[in-house]
Amino acid sequence: MFPGQGSQRSGMGRPWVDHPSWEVVAEASDAVGRDVERLLLDAPMEELTNTSNAQLATYVQSLVVLDAVERVGLSPAACAGHSLGEYTALTASGALGFGDGAVLVAARGEAMARAGEDAPGTMAALIGISDDDAEAACHRAEGDAWVANYNAPGQVVVAGTSDAIAAVAEIARDLGARKVLPLPVSGAFHTPLMAPARPALRKALGDIVFATPEVPVVANVDARVHSDPAEWPGLLSAQLCGPVRWRQTVETLSGLGATSLIEIGPGGVLTGLARRAAPELQALSVATPDDLDTLLDAVAGHPTDAWGDDGHAHQGEHLYMSERVVVSPCSGIFAPEESLTAPGTGLLPGTVGRGGAGSDASSSVSHVRIGDLVGRVGVTEVRTPFEGEVVRWLSVAGERVQEGQPLVWLRVGGNGR
Repeated sequence: MFPGQGSQRSGMGRPWVDHPSWEVVAEASDAVGRDVERLLLDAPMEELTNTSNAQLATYVQSLVVLDAVERVGLSPAACAGHSLGEYTALTASGALGFGDGAVLVAARGEAMARAGEDAPGTMAALIGISDDDAEAACHRAEGDAWVANYNAPGQVVVAGTSDAIAAVAEIARDLGARKVLPLPVSGAFHTPLMAPARPALRKALGDIVFATPEVPVVANVDARVHSDPAEWPGLLSAQLCGPVRWRQTVETLSGLGATSLIEIGPGGVLTGLARRAAPELQALSVATPDDLDTLLDAVAGHPTDAWGDDGHAHQGEHLYMSERVVVSPCSGIFAPEESLTAPGTGLLPGTVGRGGAGSDASSSVSHVRIGDLVGRVGVTEVRTPFEGEVVRWLSVAGERVQEGQPLVWLRVGGNGR
């Protein structure tokens, strides 16, 4: 899950400046001809609140985090993004090139900023109200007011002119809303008031060639998966003036078989919304390098009590610098290398976990070198790009795995690389 405008924070890039993934920022600066690094490190919130700055900064920061996640061996099985985050999701899926995405996001932000100046508006979150009542409040206000985001059960965002939203707020309270929270934005996003931005966005979209997404991407406007690349320019144009169906998007991801929803990028708003919309799923937020450590632990199936109520990782086992996972190069049936077991546990390749039956660990081979065979997916050999000790099997013999799915967890300290 990739966040949208409003998640940006002053100095949000600072934890990443010494990380290899920071190179993404220079690539973005070259693509759009702007100093994106300064936006991520030094821009004050007043400057970052500007729509043209907020969208570009959030897009690039999210892709820095995604690049870091992929460097530790994880990749998404499906993607979705909230508003602006949809462009990040398309980039993550391979449907949109990074440079093209940066150019599109810059054009979108500038067009929406101009539309907000030409047709001033505002937004407000209604807490503790149903979708139907929120829609009714907009109709009863008899002004330019619409539902802009269906975020989660009991949370709806409305947008429109200032007078109309003030009227909506009063009606919503009468209908049972517990809170009305004005949002610090410069326009009525995802409403017809953004129509003046569409010609510029359509022009920018017309210059881009979309590819077929490598993984499912769920669209904001209808909460459906769209695999035809020809559909995405129209969907992105429609999204500009139509509501974001985020609650329905989370439900679609759950229906696709998701068990964990990982928010990639600044903030943690989507994590909280996901927990309300699909409490049966694990929802986690990765915003800083420290969060990478516990992400791998959580994906490996460990208890998730190391994650705080804010969705961010608390101190846990350090998997980022000293441990790695080997992932599947393709989809198929996994057959682990039978000579390998996890040291000190006796775990055979056909088991997953830290305990249980297994052979005598003292007689097992648990050290692997770069290029060693760790198993097969179908007829494709899986060889480790790392040297280290087998800590744990993450997939079992005979399991059907997907491309990018973690197979085995290695500790790469000492001579490991």
